Amino acid sequence: MLGLLGKGIIIGLLVSAPMGPVGILCIQRTLRKGRWHGFVSGLGAVLSDVIYAAVTLLFMGLVVNFVETHIRLLELSGTAVLGIFGIYLLRSNPVRNLRKNSETKNTYLHDFITAFLFTLSNALIVLLYIGMFAHFSFILPAHSWWDVTKGLSGIALGAIIWWFFITYLISKLQRWFNIRGIHLLNRIVGTIILLLVIVQIGYSCFFQ
Repeated sequence: MLGLLGKGIIIGLLVSAPMGPVGILCIQRTLRKGRWHGFVSGLGAVLSDVIYAAVTLLFMGLVVNFVETHIRLLELSGTAVLGIFGIYLLRSNPVRNLRKNSETKNTYLHDFITAFLFTLSNALIVLLYIGMFAHFSFILPAHSWWDVTKGLSGIALGAIIWWFFITYLISKLQRWFNIRGIHLLNRIVGTIILLLVIVQIGYSCFFQ
């Protein structure tokens, strides 16, 4: 049974791994400026993700009675959201609308702030977090503020692990790296998410 920290790490990885506009931005910076510029950009995205995760937890905390009464419905709804997200990743190609980045600044602070603001502009991530939290029964009404802090720390850690890994991999494979491989990466992540959905449905049908 995964604890809150472990669940948080998994959620952080799943939220960060799909290569949308922010992911492509981090990869571009890794290829053009070096690994640490890409990693610092990823950290900017992490800060935004944790803020939205905290907002989502606050929102869910305000409806605690509804959560307690309809926990089964929320779990099923969260699983459905994950399924839709997985199908979207399998069908989407984020490279299609990719434009060349005309950045001229080359400071880590600039990379961090721009990635943070870029990620912060996507408020729809709250819907993804609601689905993730419900699917994993992430934060329940009985959990304390310490539990919430531990869970959010797990999300941050999972996201940091992802950006550290992907920027390292791209920097090592830079000579052979084709940015269109992002499409393949999204397919892999989408498949993993759909497998999680299938496991959850099977567990619900046979063990509950």
